[in-house]
Amino acid sequence: MSPAYPQALPRGPVLDWSSLSGAKGAELPAVDQAPARLLVTSGRAALALALQALQLPAGAKVLVPTYHCPTMIAPVVHAGLEPVFYALGEDGLPRLETLETLETPRSDAAEGARAIIVAHLFGLPRSLAAVRRWCDARGVALIEDCAHSFFGQAGDRAVGGWGDFATASLTKFFPVPEAGLLVSASHSLDGLRLTSQGWKAQLKGAVDVLETATQSGRLRGLQPALRGLFTLKNHRRRPHAAPAQAPAVAHTMLASGDPFQGCDMSRSNKLPLAVARWAYARLPRARIAARRRANFQHLKQALAGSRGARVLFDASPTDAPYALPLWVDDADRVYQGLRAAGMPVFRWDKLWVGTPVLAGDEGGRWSRHVLQLLCHQDLSDSETALVAATVRRLL
Repeated sequence: MSPAYPQALPRGPVLDWSSLSGAKGAELPAVDQAPARLLVTSGRAALALALQALQLPAGAKVLVPTYHCPTMIAPVVHAGLEPVFYALGEDGLPRLETLETLETPRSDAAEGARAIIVAHLFGLPRSLAAVRRWCDARGVALIEDCAHSFFGQAGDRAVGGWGDFATASLTKFFPVPEAGLLVSASHSLDGLRLTSQGWKAQLKGAVDVLETATQSGRLRGLQPALRGLFTLKNHRRRPHAAPAQAPAVAHTMLASGDPFQGCDMSRSNKLPLAVARWAYARLPRARIAARRRANFQHLKQALAGSRGARVLFDASPTDAPYALPLWVDDADRVYQGLRAAGMPVFRWDKLWVGTPVLAGDEGGRWSRHVLQLLCHQDLSDSETALVAATVRRLL
């Protein structure tokens, strides 16, 4: 039998006293160093606004990776554009030699691919120099998806420095209930107008930050008072359902009747909540990057030599990793076990309807076998050790 776990480990940053400590700057490049910046509600909202800024004609084709979270594809479809899937190489970047067989831009702008979305996966950014040259030679706009890589050096440029536009997800790096970022080094964002949210949403957002911290056992000293308040707040609610289990099959697709499940696009033109803007602007950043590198290395060392698993990539001193990508042979069973144990892990096994199986594509294999073990800054050394020990036990 699996041991009992009193609570799930946090799957993202949570507010704690340590969030307020450390140097203001991260001593690493960051995506928000671009001259044009716009705070939005989420990474998918940033993608939607980037496509809006490009003013693509209806039905224009946008190249997207086979290895994806559905929130990457939803903005393309929501904008009335056509996603065309491309294969990934072993480095997690587009297999450029195969793109010409997918779509070749033509003189009729509505027929050829007009943009490509390329992600820095796992918070381990790579140079996009070759992709940039490919785009420039064909008049294709590059949207650099930095959802996993708010900080870091991508070759000889900072993350976000390669794309015509770059997008980021602040919820993966800051203890906020929502927020994303759209930036550009070459385009103005002045034409994108956002509307503010009402006071009820603002209050709920602030309360959610404190409740998440309380549920995760953070903000010690305030725990008795906060738990009492939230118990009173939630006493009329039904008990929470058990955590969702991982799918029993190795590979699934979103139901065709509801392709936008979990991909709400209705708030793409809203300003993020005030509590999110405060945390993004005020919280120190040095600890964020340092703790992520330390947690990544702890996981990597603890899992070295494990039978039936291998770490795909290492982190460099200029990375602030989002997750350790672990290839697992028996991924279905291990993933279900980790989810049941409340471990902070993701797997991109839910693909957008119509995602093809392409020759020589790592993306299709990764969606089956790669587990993303989160290494955010608000996992303690003991919690990271628990994640590694649970993985080893399941292996």
